[in-house]
Amino acid sequence: MSANIEGVIRILLADDEAMIRAGVRAILQSDPELNVVAEAGDGRQAVDLAISHHPDVALLDIRMPRLDGLAAAAELRRVAPGTAVVMLTTFGEDDYIAKALDVGASGFLLKSGDPRELIAGIHAVADGAAYLSPKVAQRVITQLAGGKMARGAAARDRIAALTEREREVLALLGAGMSNAEIARRLHIVEGTVKAYVSAILTRLDVRNRVQAAIIAHEAGLIA
Repeated sequence: MSANIEGVIRILLADDEAMIRAGVRAILQSDPELNVVAEAGDGRQAVDLAISHHPDVALLDIRMPRLDGLAAAAELRRVAPGTAVVMLTTFGEDDYIAKALDVGASGFLLKSGDPRELIAGIHAVADGAAYLSPKVAQRVITQLAGGKMARGAAARDRIAALTEREREVLALLGAGMSNAEIARRLHIVEGTVKAYVSAILTRLDVRNRVQAAIIAHEAGLIA
């Protein structure tokens, strides 16, 4: 594995199948801005390596021995909060998607997807945004379509506690913008955006940007 280069996104890759890791690594290494700094064959090892290597992004398979990807993601949120988590799996069932988002994953990708989605997803979450593969996004949209009015009312009640500026930030977050993009749009520094996002997640009582973005859509903040 190559040494870390300043400015390059550091990635932890975890999958119990060596052949899968080799294939994913080859895709990632095709982008000079991505650097796989550690590889794990199970979830427990992934958590340990994240603590020692401080990767920017952990790319986790869902089904792994000792500690599955979902449990590893939950543990990483506790012991390595600076590491964004992307779930990579062959499974696209709704319950896996919901569980991944619930434990704090910032991205969900299917192994059957276009390799360009993998690279785009890594860049997005490393930049503070969220990323769902198109097939996964369609499932989420379909789920949101049912009971839209009731959820919309509940979401509007939840955002009522936000300040006007926080609602602005939430709307841009929901539109898929990274912290840097939001800062440029609102003409504020990125550190201030991070503080707003943290406050928004706390006030809405959600774990990650994906859940906040869903509330933004349900509340009608996104045109």
